[in-house]
Amino acid sequence: METGRDMKAEDTALSPHQIESIRTLRQDFSRMLMHHRFVVNEVLTKLAILREESAHTHSYNPIEHISSRVKSPRSLLEKVHRRGLPLDVDVIRRKITDIAGIRITCSFVADTYHVLELLTAQDDIRVVEIKDYIANPKPNGYRSLHAILEVPVFLHGGPVPVICEVQIRTIAMDFWASLEHKIHYKFDGDVPDRLIAELTEAAAASDQLDRRMEQLHSEVREGAPDIDSGEDFDEEALRILFELSRRES
Repeated sequence: METGRDMKAEDTALSPHQIESIRTLRQDFSRMLMHHRFVVNEVLTKLAILREESAHTHSYNPIEHISSRVKSPRSLLEKVHRRGLPLDVDVIRRKITDIAGIRITCSFVADTYHVLELLTAQDDIRVVEIKDYIANPKPNGYRSLHAILEVPVFLHGGPVPVICEVQIRTIAMDFWASLEHKIHYKFDGDVPDRLIAELTEAAAASDQLDRRMEQLHSEVREGAPDIDSGEDFDEEALRILFELSRRES
């Protein structure tokens, strides 16, 4: 007669076919996450070029800070489970668009739209969806630009399109969103009504601050010419440049 312990061990034992299926799924998931790490690197490179070009050409950098992340296997699997999705990599790629995420923080609201325009204007980027939570904030006051982008990752077998979510917000918006996330985490989603009301008021104050700071920024820059900062020419480099220009003339 089998004991309860023996029956439990028998019930949980995996067949060779199941073991092989799990091994294949693990490999597929690892490859998918690797592709999403690659797409983060691709977009970060594009942003680094945009930052440097802007600073070089206009003596102004619209991007204050950039952070990025790729969901961990556990976090991704938990989301797959919550949404009732099949363990199919192709389905997960299509349905879960925030596996790879990049957050861009700007000083001013106008900069957020400018950066989005520069990024989405690139020929190899396909815009899947844009949600403008700045023009249309969420009921709780959350503001940000969300762009779902499809970017090619170039592998040895050819380009593979990979989805990346890009969030663009001001410093004030980011500060508010960070605080809101911490409060929801502390109360496990069951936030007291008083704190919700105060968060909503803080969001309105944040919006007013953004508008005032942008107005001041516009007044300071109004009429100021864009100056090409060029490379860092030391005294000797400038002397050589001067001599060469005289020779050319």
